[in-house]
Amino acid sequence: MGNRAEYLSNALQKLELFFGKSLKTSSIYQTKAWGQTNQADFLNLAAIYHTSISPPMVFKIIKDIETEIGRIKREHWHEREIDIDIIFYGNEIINNPDLHIPHANMHLRRFVLQPLDEICGDYIHPIFNNTVSQLLKECTDNLKVELWKKD
Repeated sequence: MGNRAEYLSNALQKLELFFGKSLKTSSIYQTKAWGQTNQADFLNLAAIYHTSISPPMVFKIIKDIETEIGRIKREHWHEREIDIDIIFYGNEIINNPDLHIPHANMHLRRFVLQPLDEICGDYIHPIFNNTVSQLLKECTDNLKVELWKKD
């Protein structure tokens, strides 16, 4: 919600302060809202960073960045200013109440897979043992994901 492109730009700038320049960043994609569908379209992108910071600390940093950008806590799947997720962290598998790596539902969401496929389609999911490209081909999510053209 709000100035979606500005929120994405701010997020990338703040992520760079902690993790350095992204190794790859996808195009920006526009998608109909997922979960609660009676809200504005979402903008999504994916970025790859190299870091030695532990996954729990990365999670804390990104939640702090969301707050700095202006994210306000709302009900689940409600529109929001920014949402930053960790999809993969190398080949690590983490399952605890606050953090799931790989992201638990990424394979079900075309808006996650499409930008990921652009920048790391050959990456193999450490649990499913399929590439991102294979997961995208098998994804049953029918929400349209298209390259974003500035409003």
